[in-house]
Parts: sequence; structure tokens; C-alpha cells
Amino acid sequence: MATKILRLVLGDQLNSQHYWFERVDSDVTYVLMEVRTETDYAIHHIQKVVGFFAAMRAFATELAANNHQVIYIKLNDEDNQQSFDKNIQCLISKYSFNHFEYQLPDEYRVDQQLKNLCQSIAVTSAAVDSEHFFTTREELGSFFEGKKSFLLESFYRALRKKHDVLMEGLQPVTGQWNYDGENRKKLPKNHKPIEPLIFDNDIASIVRELEQTDIRTIGNIDASHFVWPINRTQSLQLLEFFVTECLHLFGSYQDAMTPNEWSLYHSRISFSMNVKMISPQEVIESAIKEWRKRPNEIEYNQLEGFVRQIIGWREYMRGIYWLKMPEYASMNFFDNQEKLPEWFWTGKTKMNCLKDSIKQSLHYAYAHHIQRLMITGNFALLAGVHPDEVDAWYLGIYIDAIEWVEITNTRGMSQFADGGIVGTKPYVSSAAYIDKMSHYCGSCFYNKTLKTGEKSCPFNSLYWNFYDRNEEKLSKNPRIGMMYNVWRKMKPDAKAALLKQANYYLENINEL
Repeated sequence: MATKILRLVLGDQLNSQHYWFERVDSDVTYVLMEVRTETDYAIHHIQKVVGFFAAMRAFATELAANNHQVIYIKLNDEDNQQSFDKNIQCLISKYSFNHFEYQLPDEYRVDQQLKNLCQSIAVTSAAVDSEHFFTTREELGSFFEGKKSFLLESFYRALRKKHDVLMEGLQPVTGQWNYDGENRKKLPKNHKPIEPLIFDNDIASIVRELEQTDIRTIGNIDASHFVWPINRTQSLQLLEFFVTECLHLFGSYQDAMTPNEWSLYHSRISFSMNVKMISPQEVIESAIKEWRKRPNEIEYNQLEGFVRQIIGWREYMRGIYWLKMPEYASMNFFDNQEKLPEWFWTGKTKMNCLKDSIKQSLHYAYAHHIQRLMITGNFALLAGVHPDEVDAWYLGIYIDAIEWVEITNTRGMSQFADGGIVGTKPYVSSAAYIDKMSHYCGSCFYNKTLKTGEKSCPFNSLYWNFYDRNEEKLSKNPRIGMMYNVWRKMKPDAKAALLKQANYYLENINEL
């Protein structure tokens, strides 16, 4: 009997370069499906749901145009069982498939679902690699085996060597591995960033379909002008725009923030990469090619900072995820218990930095990494918000948020809930850092220089309250010992005033 194969393509596996699609086989059918188990495990931004569905539909159309057998299950189809396992079981029965295959998922949750499915079905099954990442799931764990700490820099250098990225033999091309110290500039006051490349996709039909359901979403959407790429062609256009128009200033201003400028010089290709419409290898190769073409226009620090984000940070976070899950999802080093402020869902706060970052997130389903780390994440940590609350918000609101990359950045780097697996210290700051890297503070209702009093910036008192509250767990950390020296030398009255101010803000957090 001929082998009749059903292959599942997940919504974040839209990789047309995968070996599966190299040849057409009439005995192979691909299935993509929109299911409630994926729309409902978090309250997602409407642009995230629509972006995934639009990209999935475009991919299915492309497969069919290339003569592959395709089954596409839309969200509102009558026979949709609303979960991967139930739909697969129905398809096997209905079409008499005798073999099932899938690409290894990037989320622990889905990985468990598909493993369980394969144990329950009466046909043979197999899992194959997604052919996307530079590393395997287990590679980071093997690299750090026997080590107490997981230093990103050593992993980054090893991957540069292994994949011959910006190398001359065993040495980096310039003799220096890391240029992070040169990539922390504030945007000049009258500097106007380049207008971002946006798309004009009409996704009104998907929005109408969503409106027929009771699926909860956040944020807003322009159904006739969807700005995100939804296919490989658009994704490659966005990559090309970045390397030709933005890369020359990416490194310098990657940590800069300014009101009403949502894109700056960032690539915004994370959605395209995370659903695999483009690969990290071709992203890096494109950037390096442009640098070699224009070495006098693109300084090396701009390129290295970008490459480090892709082959270093992205691969590192995925490796930590697979090494530490599922325990990672419940870590809460500081035992934080507070709820997320209500204005995280509306942006209605008097703090300029948070108002701008949150409203931008609701409008575009996007904020760049420093807005996420040092504005929204910083405040949530200072306020003692439970990591589950912070996780759910980040996972829902950003179009590029898939758990393998979201949870390690949020629970690890942003909230230090893992106790230092990812970061060597908590990323918290007072208003001074925010003012140093942004243009938010000048027109804010609160005064960045005041630590106490009616209009004192909440970040200032909450900052010292955080260190006071967590002294037992942090005082021996060598990277922040200096802050405790400052705290201990403060006069008792000054310390008491700071803690009193912080307590007032925490008690009235929804009115800030």
C-alpha cells in the first residue's frame, strides 16, 4: 500500500525554503489551520492574530500555486475542531492518511501537544527539523554543560566561529568581538529618522471573520492598510530596506527612544523571522553584503550590533528556553505578586515614556527592545508585578511574540524572575537613564529631577524602593553593590521619604 502522508505546517513555520517543498509529491498533503487553542492561550493583539492568519493564507496559496496538495482550515469553518490534535485525527480518518509528519515546534506547549498526538493516533509519525536556526534545541545546553553561568558573549563567539560569520580564521575580522559600548547614543534633538517602509495589505476579510467570534483581542487595526509583511516577498523587501536605509545608523541608535517615532532605525523583521518567512542566515548575509559594498558609509559597529542580535541573542534565548522549560515559566525570584496597572492596556498614564511606549504598542503591535526592557519592563519590575502578569502582556501585545523568544526576554532579562540565568543583574533604572536615552522627560507631567513630592517622577522613588525591598537577595551581586553603598550612606530621613513616596505611588498605581 502506498504511503499517504499528512504534513502539518504551523503558523510560525512558513519557510518556503524547507526541504519539504523542494519537490511535488502527489502522496503528500500539507495542512495549515487556524484554531482556537492558538488564538485563546493569551489575549493577543488583533494585529498579531490577523498577521499570522494573513501570512498563513498567503503561504498556503503559494504552496497550491506550486502544485502541492494543501488543506487549509479557516477559523470559522464548520468542520474545524479548533485544535491541532482533533483536526489531525479527523483528517487522518477522513482521507485515510497512513503517515503523519510535523516540523519540530518552537513552543514547549505545542511540542507536548504534538508528542501526545503521535502517541494517540493509529498511524506512523515523524518529526523533522524546521531548518531555520543556527543551533539545535540542545546546543546551548551542551555548550554550557558543567558551567554555573550561561554567558552570552562566549556562546556568541563560538557561533561566530562555527558558522564563519565576520571571521578571519579563528579571529574576528577587526580583532574585536563586541562593539556594544559604541551603540548607546541618544537621538540628536532635531534629528528626523527615516520614514519606515510599511505595507498596504488589505486584511478586511480576516477582521470580519474574527468579528464573528468571541475571541478577545487588544489593540487596534486598519483593516485596509495592514502595515506588516505577510509573505516572503514583502519580508525580503523589508530586509532590503533595512540594510540599505537603516543599517548605517542601527547600532548607534538601537537604544534611543523618542516620542511619536515608532520605527527609528530598527529592522522590524522579527515577525517575518519568527514565522520563518525569512531565515536568520539570509538576514545576516544580507547585512554583511551591504557592509562590504559600502564600508565607508556603514561603520563596523553598526553591523556587529545587528549581527549579535541575530546569531547571538536570538539563538541564546532559544537555547535557554529549551534548556530550562517548563520550570522557567513559573520562576519568580523576587516573589512579586502585584497586578499589572490598568493603564498597561490603554496607555492612559501621565508618565510620558510609558504613555508613548504603550500607545505605540497598541497601535502597531510593536515597540523596540529598549522600550520593552527599560520602559514597560522596568516599571513592572519596580512595581513588583507578578511575572505571570508581565508574561501575558508581552506575549499578547507584540506581533513578534512567540513564547520561546518572549518568555526568556520577559521573565529572564526584563523581570530577573529567573534569578540571573539570562542577565547578571536586574535591568532597573530611575528617570536619569530614561532621560539619557530618550526625549520623553522634557514635556512630562512628572519632574525627572524630583525624587519625592507631588510631581516627582515615579521611577525615582520606586527605584530605591526596589533595592530596599530586595536587599537580601541582591546586596551580594557584584554588579550592583555600588547602589547599596549609595543607599546605605543616605540619611535616614531621605530614605524614609523615598520609601514613603514609593508606597504612595504603589497604593495609587492606577492613577499615575
